[in-house]
Amino acid sequence: MTLRHLRIFLAVCREGSATAAAEKLYIAQPTVSVAIRELESHYKVTLFDRIGRRLFLTDAGRQMRSYAQHIVSLLDEMEVRSQDWEETGTLRLGSSITIGTVQLPGIAARLQERYPKLRIEVMICNSDTVETAILENEIDLGLIEGECHYGNLKDILLGGDELVFLCHPKHAFAGRTVSAGQLNGEPFLFRERGSAGRDLVESTLKASGVETRPLWQSISTQTLISGVAEGLGMAVLPLSLIQPALSTARVSQFRVEGIQFTRRFRLLYHRNKYLTRPMETMIQLCQESWR
Repeated sequence: MTLRHLRIFLAVCREGSATAAAEKLYIAQPTVSVAIRELESHYKVTLFDRIGRRLFLTDAGRQMRSYAQHIVSLLDEMEVRSQDWEETGTLRLGSSITIGTVQLPGIAARLQERYPKLRIEVMICNSDTVETAILENEIDLGLIEGECHYGNLKDILLGGDELVFLCHPKHAFAGRTVSAGQLNGEPFLFRERGSAGRDLVESTLKASGVETRPLWQSISTQTLISGVAEGLGMAVLPLSLIQPALSTARVSQFRVEGIQFTRRFRLLYHRNKYLTRPMETMIQLCQESWR
């Protein structure tokens, strides 16, 4: 028994004869008759009384019609609504903190304008967590700072940013250029482990012979800025996030000879992921934002 059987059966119910039903459905009359016989044989009932040239529903036929109408109606509704499923469903995004703070809100707003009925869910966390969430299908697309660590993730290079050294305005390093060796023994305020920014800073400093002393660890960039502003230590943070603090002289920037931190942003998704129209639009908007 197939949905085609049910559609033919309902057409016969409406038209009162196999011939008229065949004309409405643009199929041969014997095809209609075979479908009705197959239904009757499958359910072991008689659906129509054949009186003269007309077909009249039996009691079993009326019950069958009730179910068939409901089933076919649900299918038709599903087919109509499925055309909008991609645009009325949910898009799950993950982003590391810098992108989630600076670029993502504007991109998400433009995406929402394109798809007003789309629910856009966003998770802001460190890059390691974003990658893991994509692998476990907890999010659809991810935006990270730094390298992608998994071969089964597709990554699209976007723009980048710079990380800069910060200290208290009254620190001896403020506004100066110092050697890498002068950093040894200085207390540092770091992002949490798993942050792409922290990985870049620690590996670069270690390669320059600097042994860092993490005094604070935090997922919050603003917490680290406040710590630097209070003279608790120095930090290396994204320039795009610390501009307000620099402009109000809460913190000061300094440079280190031979050390410059630049990193690339990446958009990630699983290689086996089916890309819906909103996902493809999101990718396009991200690429446009970093041109």
